[in-house]
Amino acid sequence: MADLTQNPSRVWPAISGALKTPWAVIVALLLAVGILDSDNFQTIVTFAIKALAHTGQYILFAVLLLAYLKATGAEVLVARAFVGRETRMIFLAALFGGLAPFCSCEVIPFIAGLLALGAPLSAVMAFWLSSPLIDPPTLLITAGALGWPFAIGKAVVAVALGLFGGFAIKALMTRGAFAQPLKVYKPAGCCGAGPKQDEKPLWAFWQSPERRVRFRAEFVQNGLFLLKWLALAYVLEALLVSYVPADLIAQVVGGEGVLPIVTAALVGMPAYLNSYVAPPLLEGLMEQGMSAGAAMAFMVGGAVSSIPAMAAVWSLVKPQVFAMYLGLGISGAIVAGIVFQMV
Repeated sequence: MADLTQNPSRVWPAISGALKTPWAVIVALLLAVGILDSDNFQTIVTFAIKALAHTGQYILFAVLLLAYLKATGAEVLVARAFVGRETRMIFLAALFGGLAPFCSCEVIPFIAGLLALGAPLSAVMAFWLSSPLIDPPTLLITAGALGWPFAIGKAVVAVALGLFGGFAIKALMTRGAFAQPLKVYKPAGCCGAGPKQDEKPLWAFWQSPERRVRFRAEFVQNGLFLLKWLALAYVLEALLVSYVPADLIAQVVGGEGVLPIVTAALVGMPAYLNSYVAPPLLEGLMEQGMSAGAAMAFMVGGAVSSIPAMAAVWSLVKPQVFAMYLGLGISGAIVAGIVFQMV
């Protein structure tokens, strides 16, 4: 306290930095809801807390796993496993992404771990694009609301989009692009100088005081890093679900042709709907005249490029990687809608 009083020039930068954090944005958004729409405040907060609590199990598992790998030095083995196998990894990542039961925000902890441990960005992008689109529960819900052809089509689109994104990134990386995909901020040194080739893993890391300290540091810093961004993502989701009327969406994406497909893909970005809510809504929209292609584009665009998902992606990677993710997601949604409409 004495130092701050004697050096007032240090106070404002500290306050200014705190105001730019995700926590400050969350507080500002919730205060705005409390002032402007107090009746809906509890609903917004409850929605965000429940969603974050549900994701918490994935965060905990991912952070524990990453901390363990870093403390043991196992990232050496992980890094070596990816050498010379990029094409195979792209295929596996796209397929696994279509089977993993993670939404666009729940997958972020695993993406952070993969990038931090040196996985190729091409394979990570394949997983990143395919994972929000389909999982076993979503497949059944989609089939129940829209039929098995639509559900199977969405699963195929998920894998195809992952492959499209993975090989696009691979082609660009051969020309020198995306050499350093992560942002400058590195949680707990995950993206430091990299593992030493002659280092050997110590699986019983608790036997080493130095590695125990590393484990705690990794766990705390990575956990807080992911928690703050996912908390912001779910507050944004709660606001969007509460204040973007479904009727407005129905008025914009009706009709036939390519234009409704493009419009549906773009509208799907801000109109975030999770994979369990979207199929019943799209069933009603299709009964009102929405084409199957527009419905597919809306679902793909909404899952891959929703505001909560983009907020989480933005927290991890540099702007050029974020722009590529967004471009691949939207273009893939449009192409998927056009192809599905033709089929």
